[in-house]
Amino acid sequence: MTLGNFTPRETVGELDRYIIGQHKAKRAVAIALRNRWRRQQVTSELRDEIAPRNIIMIGPTGVGKTEIARRLAKLARAPFVKVEASKFTEVGYVGRDVESMIRDLVENAIQICEKEALESVQTRAQDAAEERLAKMVLAVRRPPTQTQQPDPAPQTHQFGPLSFQVTPQQAQQPQPFYSDSEVNDIRLQLRSGQLDDAEVELDVTDTNNPFMTIFGAQGTEEVNLQDMMSQMPGFKGRTKRRRMKVPDALEVLQQQEAKKLIDHDKVQRDAVQRTEQAGIVFLDEIDKVGSDRSHGGPDVSREGVQRDLLPIVEGSTVSTKYGTVNTDHILFIAAGAFHVSKVSDLIPELQGRFPIRVELDSLEKEDFIKILTEPKNALTKQYQALMATEGIDVVFDPEAIDALAGYAAEANRRAENIGARRLYTIMEALLEELSYDASERADSKYLVDVDRVKAALDPILADEDLARYIL
Repeated sequence: MTLGNFTPRETVGELDRYIIGQHKAKRAVAIALRNRWRRQQVTSELRDEIAPRNIIMIGPTGVGKTEIARRLAKLARAPFVKVEASKFTEVGYVGRDVESMIRDLVENAIQICEKEALESVQTRAQDAAEERLAKMVLAVRRPPTQTQQPDPAPQTHQFGPLSFQVTPQQAQQPQPFYSDSEVNDIRLQLRSGQLDDAEVELDVTDTNNPFMTIFGAQGTEEVNLQDMMSQMPGFKGRTKRRRMKVPDALEVLQQQEAKKLIDHDKVQRDAVQRTEQAGIVFLDEIDKVGSDRSHGGPDVSREGVQRDLLPIVEGSTVSTKYGTVNTDHILFIAAGAFHVSKVSDLIPELQGRFPIRVELDSLEKEDFIKILTEPKNALTKQYQALMATEGIDVVFDPEAIDALAGYAAEANRRAENIGARRLYTIMEALLEELSYDASERADSKYLVDVDRVKAALDPILADEDLARYIL
């Protein structure tokens, strides 16, 4: 089972490790993932004609719609972005325009490709970082001779209509020579931990990333002020001097050296290509932009959002700061509860772009029992790991888990059905006391049995008004 070459059965098997039930939805996304690989094997003449089969998932909240899409993207190492359709507004209204989801997708692809590129050069980066750090340590032990230099005069720069003065940094002192044997001796001390308590001074890049929201013709967008300022004279590559322990300095230097070794242009090209060929956009709350066209009312913006979504979903070219991105082969997975509206309330053109429709099942007591015990990230395992940090061994009795599942199902019936998310509130109500005084119970065993579950949850469920607020 290799990356990007999962069979549908293998994909479903991987999803089963984290998500209980919903086999129809798992099969649908597994087939969609496999079809991407199949498309790459087709001859080039026909390859561009094969469009992805976009999916609409229909089901109440908390049944696994978002988790299925997120796990699928993680499995395929594909760029993934989750957006809420209700956040978008028709162009001309205040809000985000629909093209911003593709720009966010490219940013995610950049992170993935950059991470992979950095991982591939870690060995070389570590060697270079150790050499730099060794020379810093030697400089502390045997400081080079400093020559007095006059302070540089401020320089006036013009940036558009703005004029400002910047004081240039002083010229760097000539680097002293250290022999290979001296550097290698310090390397050995670094690796053996003898220098862990030593400190060095290091120039690090200023990492403040202030954002500003601007209003433009295409709606509102967030702009990174650091990207803008870095283009101005005197601001590019600004650093600040920090004093830090040797192990921390080694980590910073390794990151700096790794970034020098990777080809950033290639990272951007690969990211754009991966976005176009493997990107996944999860459109949540798609039902919120649907409207019953047989009735009048203030639904102009809703239909406008659908019409703005249409060209993105069916295939268009979106401009990003990394180049143009074609959306022809991006997979779109839409999801919604569709309690009030129906899929047929979406405009016909948008409906046609989502040929696969999957209904997800509501979760019952039996599903909650499996959710609490079977997945790799089951809630019971999470709480056991959290309490183990305090030295407490939490043990869940099987009958207690059965009771917890019953309480969750009952709470969903009495109030809003929020699916598996109900288990979070149930577990918090049950273990609130333990979480509060866990530090005072170190090195002990905590048994969660039926009596403890009933004592914690019966008073809450007995008072219907209280249950609405707590559970």
